[in-house]
Amino acid sequence: MDYTTESKLLTEYIRDLKVPSFRDSLERIEAQANAEGWTHRTFLLHLMETETERRRENRKEQRIKRANFPEMKYLQELVREELPQEGRAVLPELETLNFIREGRNVVLYGNPGTGKTHMAIGLGIKACLDGYSVYFTSVPQLLTQIREAQAARTLRRLQERFLKYDLVICDEFGYVSFDKEGGEQIFNHLSLRAGKKATITTTNLPFVRWEEIIKDKALCSALVDRLCHKAFLINMSGPSYRVRETQKMYVK
Repeated sequence: MDYTTESKLLTEYIRDLKVPSFRDSLERIEAQANAEGWTHRTFLLHLMETETERRRENRKEQRIKRANFPEMKYLQELVREELPQEGRAVLPELETLNFIREGRNVVLYGNPGTGKTHMAIGLGIKACLDGYSVYFTSVPQLLTQIREAQAARTLRRLQERFLKYDLVICDEFGYVSFDKEGGEQIFNHLSLRAGKKATITTTNLPFVRWEEIIKDKALCSALVDRLCHKAFLINMSGPSYRVRETQKMYVK
């Protein structure tokens, strides 16, 4: 069999087997094999390593895409010395992602602009890169999803999917108040994960003010209890980084 025929057959096999990295790296690895006198087994091993790495990177990209992050905010981009004291102190522990393995919640509370959402997204991205399934949603968006699922009679499917994620991030708790029905819907949904899977919640309100958004006191108390049980409760109150950035612009 001549070289042209072999190349044609190889291209067909690569397409049929869906291993595009073989096509992209074949000549490079073949040249290296010839130069270093590799055995056939070593040559095949290097081809397999290339394809395995490509698939591993693709899975990371897919996990990040499915996570639904509103923007990409990485932990390494945080100016740690400007974080509130509690956030700065606990971040190294959170970065280990042990809280996901242990099914522990994280509640980041404090005034706007102190890095709560950035920390939450950064931890979520790190979790995706480490092989965990992650989902990001704002609390208002989650409530809309629940109500749409109820209307479409697909709530059970939504709940099952919500429970399967290794980590769920619920952003902006406290920006929109709930009626009694909405409070019950959020409570029931978040309770699915309590004690089983990790949830990060960001809120601009301290717990003593949650009754402002959940009018039913008993329901509010129960939700706080679910979210806070064995959780990391991190006070992120401090100067707003947006204000600091604006001040720097004027200084210039």
